[in-house]
Amino acid sequence: MADSLKEATMQIKGMTCAACSARIEKGLNKMPGVEEANVNLALERSTIHYDSSQISTGELEQKILDLGYEVVKEKRDFAITGMTCAACSARIEKVLNKMEGVSFAGVNLAIEKATVEYNPAQTSAKEIVQRIEKIGYGAIIDDAKEAGDYRQKEIQKQTTKLIVSAVLSFPLLWAMVSHFSFTSFIYLPDFLMNPFVQMALATPVQFLIGWQFYMGAYKALRNKSANMDVLVVLGTSSAYFYSVYQAIIYQNSHHSAQLYFETSAVLITLIILGKLFEAKAKGRSSEAIKKLMNLQAKTAVVIKDGKEIEVLLENVIKDDILVVKPGEKIPVDGIVLEGNSAVDESMLTGESIPVDKIIGDEVIGSTVNKNGFIKVRAAKIGRETALAQIIKVVEEAQGSKAPIQRLADKISGIFVPVVVGIALVTFLIWFLLVHPGEFTDALEAMIAVLVIACPCALGLATPTSIMAGSGRAAEFGILFKGGEHLETTHHIDTVIVDKTGTVTNGKPELTDVIIEGPWKETEFLSFVGTAEKQSEHPLAKAIVQGIQSKDVDLQIVADFEALPGYGVRALIDQKVVLIGTRKLMVENKIETGTAGITMETLENGGKTAMLVSIDGHYAGLIAVADTLKSTSKDAIVRLKSMNIDVIMITGDNKRTAEAIAKDVGIDHVIAEVLPEGKAEEVTKLQQAGKRVAMVGDGINDAPALASADIGMAIGTGTDIAMEAADITLISGDLNSIADAILMSRETMKNIKQNLFWAFAYNVIGIPIAAIGLLAPWVAGAAMAFSSVSVVLNALRLQKIKLK
Repeated sequence: MADSLKEATMQIKGMTCAACSARIEKGLNKMPGVEEANVNLALERSTIHYDSSQISTGELEQKILDLGYEVVKEKRDFAITGMTCAACSARIEKVLNKMEGVSFAGVNLAIEKATVEYNPAQTSAKEIVQRIEKIGYGAIIDDAKEAGDYRQKEIQKQTTKLIVSAVLSFPLLWAMVSHFSFTSFIYLPDFLMNPFVQMALATPVQFLIGWQFYMGAYKALRNKSANMDVLVVLGTSSAYFYSVYQAIIYQNSHHSAQLYFETSAVLITLIILGKLFEAKAKGRSSEAIKKLMNLQAKTAVVIKDGKEIEVLLENVIKDDILVVKPGEKIPVDGIVLEGNSAVDESMLTGESIPVDKIIGDEVIGSTVNKNGFIKVRAAKIGRETALAQIIKVVEEAQGSKAPIQRLADKISGIFVPVVVGIALVTFLIWFLLVHPGEFTDALEAMIAVLVIACPCALGLATPTSIMAGSGRAAEFGILFKGGEHLETTHHIDTVIVDKTGTVTNGKPELTDVIIEGPWKETEFLSFVGTAEKQSEHPLAKAIVQGIQSKDVDLQIVADFEALPGYGVRALIDQKVVLIGTRKLMVENKIETGTAGITMETLENGGKTAMLVSIDGHYAGLIAVADTLKSTSKDAIVRLKSMNIDVIMITGDNKRTAEAIAKDVGIDHVIAEVLPEGKAEEVTKLQQAGKRVAMVGDGINDAPALASADIGMAIGTGTDIAMEAADITLISGDLNSIADAILMSRETMKNIKQNLFWAFAYNVIGIPIAAIGLLAPWVAGAAMAFSSVSVVLNALRLQKIKLK
């Protein structure tokens, strides 16, 4: 069962309001085999968790089509090499058609080309190439051009419609404006007063430009639901057909016809204008994803048959040898095979200082090679790379649904039928009671109610804020795994931080060298470094690195012995060197004098101290420590200023832990805790009514990260920790904890503002329209403005300054 559980992401066209997204969600969730389906109106995307043994992606797509919407597809050509007969082409075709996300694949043996139609949200051209290569054939993306952005095409299409609609509607608006007594001075050509001229101008707007609304309404009603299109069609059709009726019956009469052609035409024009603004604003709200994608290199230089060949990034395959020159981006994640350089990894870690890379070191795709010529073996490509994983987390966060959105969804689901009911009641009250027998007044009030009540703003209120907030956070290296985590984080009042690798650098360094007796510093360090170089202990490596950084030459070891629990013994230049604990010195009858007091002082400061004996005499003392991150102290001050309690938890001894906590400004310490004990401590705090965030970087932190209300994994830590966490802090800077909480608070504030105005707009607007104080065309303009204003308010999150 677990193996058959899968996730599908589909880009959906044709949604106009929250009622649309709610209907698709409801329809998908009713299908057998669907575990959960979420539909995001702002992203126009559906994320579906389903059991592939019960249902296929094809059936999911068909359901979306049956509901009246369209799943976005891409079609690309691939040049195939290695085919010898029809069996080869048939095999490739069969394999491709079985791929998740591929709806059609055809292979032409004669021209050695494959044409594939696929869901770009679920698979990619690069993965299609990899699948073809896996079965023994060669494949290159034949079309080097980027696949078109369907949103951009839709914007262009709506822009054309808007221009045509505006040109046809302007004369109608001109005729309407000139009717008022205070505007009678405006010149109006006589022919524009002709009802049939007005009908000729309004008809294309109503049925050609407005056809999208009729189709949307038909599909909604066919599926026994209603959406914004239903309101638009009811409102504009009422005005249009009543005007047609008036034009026909009064064509030979002395009475003037009551025409509302301008109402329907101008309404449609304004609604298209609002949708155009909305579409452009939606595009801006996913800028974070575009910025991350733009970090990728577009091409790579690959060594093939001894030659350097430049290829598209999509055509790089695993284990390719890549050449990266100074100043170029490293195309994919890989291992350095030749050369050395400094690499700017600031796009990933936030650290401005370049990192030195030598043979055997890992490099990350999209980071910049600063000054050396290197050859890299491609280890991770496509969706496996670090940057692709970051993009995936951001996309999932933007596509997920925050709990607060459920309220808006429930209201949107019943909103349209209620509004239609209110509009009919408004018509009857006006026709029977307010102005008995006056059909035109009743009609105007009804149309205004239908138009003003569009639930677009309500549907966009939450997802646009989630998109903008999680996108902005990603730019600062804070990756929320979902909208629910972005919402929950603002409640946090207690933060538990792991010590090693979180508060500290997680890497011990040589901190103290105290020499006794006749030895010069270089001689003393040479003996110590030479002895410790033979040891595999992490502290020994820290000592050797510290000594080598001082340009001290090391000697040859004649004999070496590691003494577990005590230290090391080595024979160097015919002298016995001992490095280790007090017990080691006592057992070898080495007099250390007052060194014990110095040693204790260093240990109280959170350091690990070791005594050194050379040739039977005490020679000095060395100490190593896991140093504090330079930003830890400031970060703790920030968290305290935000009224957040900070607790440090560690498996280290209490004395060392308390010394580090004191240095950094943490008042509460839980020390000598086993991995499972960390999760228990989290639970204790939760039982005491605390909202707890756990911050860690190691495998031993994973249980606590999963138990906490919010788990934050340091991005420089292990993959397991990041998998268990709800938020990944890429840079490893503790300031990111405060930034994440701040971003959550600002996003939630923004969502509440949007929901308030969306609700208030309808609560205030409908009664005003019902009592006849709102002309239909003004209602249309206000409705368009409400949606745009909600999106623009959400976009303010992209300007938030952190740190």
